[in-house]
Amino acid sequence: MSDLASRLAAVHQGIEDAAARAGRSAAEITTVVVTKFHPAQLVRDLHALGVRDFGENRHQEAQAKAAELADLDLLWHFVGQVQSNKARQVAAYAGLVHSFDRESLVAPLAGTPVLIQVNLTDDPGRGGVRPEGVERLAQAALDGGLDVRGLMAVAPLGAEPRAAFARVRELSDGLRRVAPDAGALSMGMSGDYADAILEGATHLRIGTAITGNRPPQG
Repeated sequence: MSDLASRLAAVHQGIEDAAARAGRSAAEITTVVVTKFHPAQLVRDLHALGVRDFGENRHQEAQAKAAELADLDLLWHFVGQVQSNKARQVAAYAGLVHSFDRESLVAPLAGTPVLIQVNLTDDPGRGGVRPEGVERLAQAALDGGLDVRGLMAVAPLGAEPRAAFARVRELSDGLRRVAPDAGALSMGMSGDYADAILEGATHLRIGTAITGNRPPQG
């Protein structure tokens, strides 16, 4: 627990420092701790340290943890690609889906707050809608009754993170022409969250910087 608390404190300090440089309050930034492959006990330990927002990117693991930890006051964030045939099940436990990226998910995710995932690469396998498709997808989501809260993106490998996050911020301006209240920006992970804060991130998805290395998978 002491190592976990130290890592959590270090990240909190990093967020405070980056927010100060950006002229922002750290209180307006939500830190989502991504616990992929870690046991439910780690979530309990983090909850004891004050963490309430947790992220998972695999439905089977997320569903099991949400059930096992139902006695805790947690908000689950689903941050992985949503399979169409699992979307209704994801909606049953996720308080916010960060990875809405196609019209076929509108109906099964109805009533669930979502962020539109933007793909900043040329690889369609990474998930997300192309930047030029953001406003059209947002309109389809709104027409279908979805609660669109903003955008999510991952900085491409090898790219300058801050430039990528600045692009997402520009796309957010366009999104708000369609959905005026959709100002959330989920961007920034363990290695680049400071750059994300400087470009207006409201949600950070941080894993190893807080949780430590993932347990080996058999």
